[in-house]
Amino acid sequence: MGKLLVVVDMQKDFIDGALGTKEAVAIVPQVVSKIKEFQQAGYQIIFTKDTHFENYMETQEGKNLPVMHCIKGTEGHEICEEIKAIINPEEYTIYEKLTFGSSEFAQDLKDGVYDEAESITLVGLCTDICVISNAMLCKTFLTETPVYIAADCCAGVTPESHANALRAMEMCQIKIV
Repeated sequence: MGKLLVVVDMQKDFIDGALGTKEAVAIVPQVVSKIKEFQQAGYQIIFTKDTHFENYMETQEGKNLPVMHCIKGTEGHEICEEIKAIINPEEYTIYEKLTFGSSEFAQDLKDGVYDEAESITLVGLCTDICVISNAMLCKTFLTETPVYIAADCCAGVTPESHANALRAMEMCQIKIV
């Protein structure tokens, strides 16, 4: 298998949509470059997509973050155009997740789907919510596999929360590169 790249929630609503930030916009070229690097090396790449429905405001998350975003079937739910331009989505595993960490990805980690990965690198949005959640799943189920965060390919809700999340992951023996 070689290395594994996990591209977390690089969706329109997190980049320049409902919850977009200038920091998220700024990382898109680096994420595209990282995907190309892994493609050229023949390594595996998977994606997560934050996925909500019309009843979002009635959910616990919606009550705590009352901003409609990543509603399945909307433009904001889609992976950004710059990434869609370099991938064929049918060739990749894409986990649609209902919360911060992907339960299906966790199940695949638990079931040994990624046991042969020599390392796991995560990129994407938001460092302080979904990236950290999925990185911790990797550490939980693949305790001996090095996990990396490409810091210049991630952005948080704020620059401060991005930096805090990187420090927290580093304390959990996730390597920040």
